[in-house]
Amino acid sequence: MEMLTGKVALVTGATRGIGRAIALKFASEGADVAFTYRSQHEAADSLVKEIEALGRKSRGFSADAADFDSAHEVVAQVHKEFGRIDILVNNAGITKDGLMMRMDEAQWDSVIDTNLKSAFNFTHACTPVMARQRGGSIINMSSVVGLSGNAGQCNYSASKAGLVGLAKSIAKEMGSRGIRANCIAPGFIATDMTGTLPEDVRKEWEKQIPLRRGGRPEDVANVALFLASDMSAYVTGQVINCCGGMNC
Repeated sequence: MEMLTGKVALVTGATRGIGRAIALKFASEGADVAFTYRSQHEAADSLVKEIEALGRKSRGFSADAADFDSAHEVVAQVHKEFGRIDILVNNAGITKDGLMMRMDEAQWDSVIDTNLKSAFNFTHACTPVMARQRGGSIINMSSVVGLSGNAGQCNYSASKAGLVGLAKSIAKEMGSRGIRANCIAPGFIATDMTGTLPEDVRKEWEKQIPLRRGGRPEDVANVALFLASDMSAYVTGQVINCCGGMNC
């Protein structure tokens, strides 16, 4: 039996990389999938077609996840069209790297807004729906650098650490309503974001990974499936590393 039959998932930032892999994994396990994106209209249309080919309902919403009102409008529309929201994956994220002393305010604000504020926006909008349903699973996409920090990424690291605190707080606030909140902390995953790194940098990263390889988006999607499904019914307020052992 499919693990998410009858459930509806909302994934932010899902047109590529980890978000796309999660959306397709959820659909393959029986969930209808709504998702957000910024401007990649062709990629969004392609994802909808792939999900529908799996026999599931899907729709993409072009929205700025960092905008409070826009997030609430999207959630209201998803609830209206799909009838419920069982799973929220806060995946939208960007990087604007630089050493802290050289980082300008715009670099800081844009990363915090897109990576952290967006998760607050969508969680704020979805929890009333989930509370009325007496259940739901919220998954924040953190990072190993949110747990250990990383030179040149103080904005990104801070945003990803904030997602951990957010999930743990929501777990305590909403547990009595049957709502669970957890984090996934990916390590070095082969995506467009890491694909821009020079080959020598990628190889140096891989040397630090006990499994001696970078992860695949599907590796993270499998962890998300566990947290979204009833297999993790007694798991909340936790951070699961998906990093090949680099943060062990």
